[in-house]
Parts: sequence; structure tokens; C-alpha cells
Amino acid sequence: MARPSDGDWVNRLNEAEATNLPPRRAELRRLADATRSIIDRLVATGAPIEALSAAADHVEAALGALAGHPQGRLYEGFAEVGLAGGAGPEDARSFFDHSPIIGSANPLAPPVRLEIREGAVHGTVRFGAAYEGPPNSVHGGYVAAAFDEVLGMAQSLSGNPGMTGTLEIRYRRPTPLHTDLRFEATLDRQDGRKLFTSGRLYAGDELTAEAKGLFITVDFSKIAAMMAERGSR
Repeated sequence: MARPSDGDWVNRLNEAEATNLPPRRAELRRLADATRSIIDRLVATGAPIEALSAAADHVEAALGALAGHPQGRLYEGFAEVGLAGGAGPEDARSFFDHSPIIGSANPLAPPVRLEIREGAVHGTVRFGAAYEGPPNSVHGGYVAAAFDEVLGMAQSLSGNPGMTGTLEIRYRRPTPLHTDLRFEATLDRQDGRKLFTSGRLYAGDELTAEAKGLFITVDFSKIAAMMAERGSR
């Protein structure tokens, strides 16, 4: 099975996002959006005990509605979906919708929105109150996690993606909460199995952080066998 190259599968996913979602996936995203909003309000709420009690009752009722239904691991990373080859848009959605960083169906994700333009990765994100570290600023750990995902897409442009080897973050200044932020990332070079990437994070025109990532390509046949084995369980 051929592997996609030059981000073709990412472009297919972006094109698919412009079309109507299947009903179930649309509801997954709607539920995640509502849950994300609850988390954002909860971490800084000044609501009285009566409102907290009522909200807890509603959340416990929602949990009861989901209890008993099958659970599974739906998320894969950029390396896995890139190595899978031949994935269609809905397959790619199922891979990425549950990512803790870019997953529209994962309430823990901000989420970061990514696309490829002119051979580079571009991302946008707005971190809410749940991601606060220093006052009014994004926690540095979330900045690093977002860079790992952004650079992960950049290294996949090689057509032979791998796993994170090292990730180096340089924090230039605090990254503000509740602000439209943008990422830029590139695949800089490849040396054998090593893929070198770099990225930048901006608030407006202000650079808040930079990153360098080294990724190590992996054996496609081994990853494919692992995915097939897990799917058979």
C-alpha cells in the first residue's frame, strides 16, 4: 500500500472539512465543544453552590447516558496516519478528531487548527482559562505539547514520517490567553532517518516561543503490523 507524500492526506482532510460531516461525527464534535466550554467556565467560576450542584447533576446525568457503551482508542498521531497510507478523509477525521491537541471531538484539546500552505505548516489556536500557567498566560507545557503536534505535521511532509526524538522549546515571552495565536513550522532538512524541523508561535506580530524538533523515521512494515494486530483484538 503506497504512503501519501507531500501532505496529500492532510490536504484531503482540509478539503473534507469544508463538506458536511456525518451526523454521528457532528454530534461528537458538538458534545466536545460543550464539554470544553464547561471546563473553561469551571476552572474560574464564581458560581454559588446551588449552581454548582445543579451543574454537577447535569454532568453526572450525561455521564450516565454514555456509560455502558463501548470504549476504544480512536486517536493516532501524524506518523501513524501518514504510514497507514491510502486513508480517506473520514479515516483521517477518525484519526485526528480525538487528538489531545487538535481533536475537535476531544474536549481536552484547545483545539489547534492546522493546514499546509506553500510547503509549510500554519496553525491557529486560542487558549482558554483551562490552559493558564503564569497569570493571564498559557502554561509552558501546553505550548510545548502544541509544538510537538505542529512539528509532527511538518515532519510528515517528508513522506516518510517518524516519531519525536527530541523537542527543544525557547520561550521568548509569556504567551497570552484568550488571544488568537498562530504557529508556523517547516521541515528544514533530512539526514538519513533524522528529520529536522523548526517552528514559531506568534501573538499578532510578537514572537512568544520557538521550537526545534528532531524526528526519527520508523519502519513502515512494523507500524502497519502493530496497527493490524491492535485492530484484530
